[in-house]
Amino acid sequence: MSAHDAPRLPLWPLPLLITLLFVVAAHAAYLLSIHGGHVPACIPYLDGCVSISRAARHGWGNHLFQLLVIPCAVLHALVWWLAMRWLRGGRAMLVLGVLSAIALAVYATFLGTEGEAYRFLRRYGVVVYFGFGYLAQLALMRRASLTKALAAGVIASMSWISIAMLALGVANVVAGVVVDEPSEKDRWENVFEWWLGLLMVGWYAVLASGWRRRHVAIALQTDA
Repeated sequence: MSAHDAPRLPLWPLPLLITLLFVVAAHAAYLLSIHGGHVPACIPYLDGCVSISRAARHGWGNHLFQLLVIPCAVLHALVWWLAMRWLRGGRAMLVLGVLSAIALAVYATFLGTEGEAYRFLRRYGVVVYFGFGYLAQLALMRRASLTKALAAGVIASMSWISIAMLALGVANVVAGVVVDEPSEKDRWENVFEWWLGLLMVGWYAVLASGWRRRHVAIALQTDA
């Protein structure tokens, strides 16, 4: 069987699964932690009573979070490798994306552990995941725009998400400067973290839509 005739596997479910796994992991872990009495109940996107890390740090919520997010990190790396193959280039994008995926796996693995070294690894994981992941997303958007690999509407949606993430990052810095009360500062950081996490993984859902529209797939090589 020739490569042209080989069956093709669509790729769009992979980035969509990233979105679904992370959203379910964060919210289900939070509900389990509320049920276990580990955290207060609120609407974290508005009230900021708890961070994602604290929501997934205890009991069954922690186990579920790790069970879903570690495979999600593997999917991140796979999607970035496939994206480089699809765009026929973009090694810097791949490196940033894979480092972001590794950081997410490190963060999830050590969430719930104690000790200064583990706190450093968790902090490193969060910063690198969001920072490198954001840069990888920008790199993909730029290359896909130049090569017209994605529809203009998809690129526009990705761009608005990226602008919103940048605005949240700036707002977080401003809040850290102008807000004096530690509890209020923590509250705003938590609100920004929930929204930033949602936007970060929501970007992958838009990528899934773009891949689905363009019928992006990988050929499955079989014996003739």
